[in-house]
Amino acid sequence: MLAEQFTDLGVRPGQVLLVQASLRRLGPVEGDGATVVEALLDALGGPGRGTLAAYTGTPENSDTSRMVREMMQGWLPEQVDEWRASMPPFDPYTTPASPTMGTLSELIRVHPEAVRSNHPQSSFAAVGARAKDVTELHELTCHLGMASPLGRLYEIGAHVLGIGVGMDRFTAFHLADLQMPDIPVRHYGCVIKEGGGSRWVHFDGPLLDDLHFGELGEEVLRSAAGVRHGSVGGADCRLLPMREAVDLAVGILRERRWLRPDLATA
Repeated sequence: MLAEQFTDLGVRPGQVLLVQASLRRLGPVEGDGATVVEALLDALGGPGRGTLAAYTGTPENSDTSRMVREMMQGWLPEQVDEWRASMPPFDPYTTPASPTMGTLSELIRVHPEAVRSNHPQSSFAAVGARAKDVTELHELTCHLGMASPLGRLYEIGAHVLGIGVGMDRFTAFHLADLQMPDIPVRHYGCVIKEGGGSRWVHFDGPLLDDLHFGELGEEVLRSAAGVRHGSVGGADCRLLPMREAVDLAVGILRERRWLRPDLATA
């Protein structure tokens, strides 16, 4: 039943599909989220034909984010040292996706056939024919740019399926942001595995911000020719070619600079 509804929306066998979802808005499903994952794979023609991907980021793995800095206000130096020493290193095989990513992202990550990119803060997981192709390149200094799975999804013509979520969650808009001139750079920190232990690494990379995505998305939807709308369960859904959406966003951003270089999110 769910697979048929995804097919009616426009999901086709052999597609590469990035999914962003609110299972709560989908409503009760027998078998819960695992049933949704299998329905999506069925609509894609099975793992041997299509590819299902999700963002499985772990933004908590940071000692430079605004969230962590606010948490540490008033801490003594020894408290900071204790917290940093206790942070487990990122492991693509075992580290759960952040709760902020949603249940469906975590279910795709733990799928028996899933592979995951090796970025300690901005990983993606994928299942299916092109899963390795999508996830194998993810440079440390490129959270969500062209040298990441997000960039690879753009290159190979993926579609983005939003299940009960708005365009404010359209992660691919980071690709449009990064084509703007003079993108601010900020300092990042995270902990990675090294041998049998771990170590903190720090690096510079583009500043990431998504506060303008909702407004940008509404502009894109007014112009996009390939967008499909429909309902699956109780959720309003939207299927959109990633490349078309990003390219439209680039044109809009060049006219109206909505980037907020004063804000940091990773």
